[in-house]
Amino acid sequence: MSLDLTERLLPLTVAALAALGFTPRPSARPLPPFRWHLPADTAERAPRGLFDSADPIEITLAADFDAVAKDRGTEKHVHAGVLSYGSPAGDTVSLNVQLHTRGHFRLRTCEFPPLKLEFDRTGAAHTPFAHQGSLKLVVQCRGSRAYANYLLEEYLIYRVYNLLTPQSFRARLARVAYVDPSGRKAPATRYAFFLEDDDRMARRNHTHVLAQKGVSQGETNFDQTGLVTVFQYMIGNTDFAFTALHNIVLISDSAGVVYPVPYDFDWSGVISAPYARPDSRLGIATVRIRTYRGTCRTPDDFAPLFARFNAAKDSIYALYRGQPDLEPKRVEQALSYYDEFYRTINEPRRAKHELIDGCRES
Repeated sequence: MSLDLTERLLPLTVAALAALGFTPRPSARPLPPFRWHLPADTAERAPRGLFDSADPIEITLAADFDAVAKDRGTEKHVHAGVLSYGSPAGDTVSLNVQLHTRGHFRLRTCEFPPLKLEFDRTGAAHTPFAHQGSLKLVVQCRGSRAYANYLLEEYLIYRVYNLLTPQSFRARLARVAYVDPSGRKAPATRYAFFLEDDDRMARRNHTHVLAQKGVSQGETNFDQTGLVTVFQYMIGNTDFAFTALHNIVLISDSAGVVYPVPYDFDWSGVISAPYARPDSRLGIATVRIRTYRGTCRTPDDFAPLFARFNAAKDSIYALYRGQPDLEPKRVEQALSYYDEFYRTINEPRRAKHELIDGCRES
């Protein structure tokens, strides 16, 4: 966030928090390609929703972050906060929010815990946060430049999957100025991204969330499950499980057909975060080593899946090359990792060895 915007938003967010009971210190400061755009006539009539733009949104989030950072137990607490942003007209809009910590591994190990924000629907009406209810905010695990890269790369993975199917979670990048009115924590500005709510993603796809464990890959839509598992192979992610609903959301349509939707990609080999470790049962030494964890398919089954990835290749690479603030060496490392994937799916012998011979029966 630019300094001038932070300075304009800070007094208003602190004042709003004071109204909530905070007392700041005086010194405190094959589907077709899918495009996430409103039709032109709709865009003219309605304010753009949070996920209708790929431009980063700059916000200030004010709360007692000292208390938030300590909230890592099984019993989550509610933390009052204020989210502020600058409107296109140049006004400052402030929204009361409730913050909760969330997650498992990152909640235990990260310097700054992952968050969920709950919005007052009335107050958020006619803003980019209208109709959202609650949203996950994926934050930088730590404050270093390396962790900013990891955050941007995970965000890009969501964008990559958006290119392949609308049955995917939309993400909106943000620059967040974290302000603690108590003065116990210094203000910090970092990257984060909002993640679409499960139910809203399901409704957008004319489905509903199926919160049922024990559903195997063989019980889900064959084509969509193939897309998910090849995508996970592409990014080098083995940290998912259908039956346990681990980093997988299942959605079901009116006919009872079940579709998997993946999320949470920070353990992917393409990112290779220092904390990412593969499950010892997989027999691989590092997350950089790809392992196909999908059910068995024939070359004819794989052909339309590979074609979809090939069709999206240029757009995928353009996402990485066009991402501001992602270090060039990280861009090239990611694209080199994807080059390997594309060599595999376009060389029949390699594809047979990696995906057909290495498949699972169910």
